[in-house]
Amino acid sequence: MKSSARFAVVLSMGLVLGFSFGFGSSVLAGRDEAKPAVLPLDELRTFSEVFEKIKGDYVETIGDKELLEHAIRGMLTGLDPHSSFLNVEEFHELQVGTTGEFGGLGIEVGMEDGFVKVVAPIDDTPAQRAGVEAGDLVIRLDDTPVKGLSLSEAVKIMRGEPGTDIVLTIVREGAQKPLQLTITRDVIKVRSVKSRLLEDGYGYLRITNFQTHTTEHVARAVRELKEQNGGAKLRGLVLDLRNNPGGVLGAAVGVSDAFLDKGLIVYTEGRSADAKLSFNATPEDLLEGSPMVVLINGGSASASEIVAGALQDHKRAVIMGTRSFGKGSVQTIFPMSNSTAVKLTTARYYTPAGRSIQAEGIEPDIELEPLQVAKAETDESVTLVKEADLTGHLSNGNGNGDGKETAPAANEKEAKKKGGESLASQDYALHEALTLLKGLNILQARAD
Repeated sequence: MKSSARFAVVLSMGLVLGFSFGFGSSVLAGRDEAKPAVLPLDELRTFSEVFEKIKGDYVETIGDKELLEHAIRGMLTGLDPHSSFLNVEEFHELQVGTTGEFGGLGIEVGMEDGFVKVVAPIDDTPAQRAGVEAGDLVIRLDDTPVKGLSLSEAVKIMRGEPGTDIVLTIVREGAQKPLQLTITRDVIKVRSVKSRLLEDGYGYLRITNFQTHTTEHVARAVRELKEQNGGAKLRGLVLDLRNNPGGVLGAAVGVSDAFLDKGLIVYTEGRSADAKLSFNATPEDLLEGSPMVVLINGGSASASEIVAGALQDHKRAVIMGTRSFGKGSVQTIFPMSNSTAVKLTTARYYTPAGRSIQAEGIEPDIELEPLQVAKAETDESVTLVKEADLTGHLSNGNGNGDGKETAPAANEKEAKKKGGESLASQDYALHEALTLLKGLNILQARAD
């Protein structure tokens, strides 16, 4: 079993991906000492003049602390969508991000054009059950317009006492008018790894987000799948990263390493020396070389893209679905002396082949648009005649061809009697992934 101890080093450095967080000391200190900063005196003079003008002439009185905090926020949010200032309360709330339990609606969000954009709803949460989808733009929270709010202010409104309701007004691509969804707040307990056998020998592994212990949970899930398979090696695995918004870097590296036995997984490039890191796989593939299909979509971001990119570049898995979100940057949390913090983008990450996913995303090997499959209506009174139905038909010489139903056909009829749905109608993408896995397994068996 691969050790996850080395990934703790990553976490201690404060590198974070997606919309989770970590901690770090000021990695920029060394560079600043080597080259003293030259203060932009003209710009600082302008800042001072604006500050005094607001203090003296603004319609309402504003304290120095609040005004300076606004200035700091503006300085950071003007850099990119992921850098921000965290006051004491916000810093405390964000520390819940990697524990797997927090209060709210259960959506991962960002900002776009002044509105809250849903990156992905989290599985088994109020938001997902209410019908929130990746890509939705939230324009109103109850009666409060989102335009003009910071992301932290919007998140604060969405959070609240479990059991209370909030109405989200959403603009969705393809919808003719805004949608209003009433969601009941709850305590969100995120289970990052889920697994089951799809069929004998074929496993399904879903990662909802990347938390501190996700690597351990993935290893445990693969062991359990093998046990459910009678202790035999799995013939294939579907890794589902759809609507996975990311998480801690160490977990992304660990999950990639679980299915690779050598080679580069990911590397980061930034201005400071501490932002330049690379991670390599260690021996032992938990699947022992069995084929893999990875499912992604537009809600697969950051850490999910690291895993998909690494497995794609090493030709370890076939990537299926739609192009991913395209967040290829790394954020570091720098705690300040007054219990606040700064979340700052410090690096870009690159796949083993040197690809930057920033604003591009992972392009799937097999593009598969989201579809809903429904069984075609047929006249059950009309039965197609087969050779075996013809009077006096010849046997096939192998002892078969007697017209009796095969076991699969009988089982299918029995499933229909029980009202069971096919995998294709439940989840078309997963059905296609399983079909591809079977084909890959056949080819692998013939090659062996």
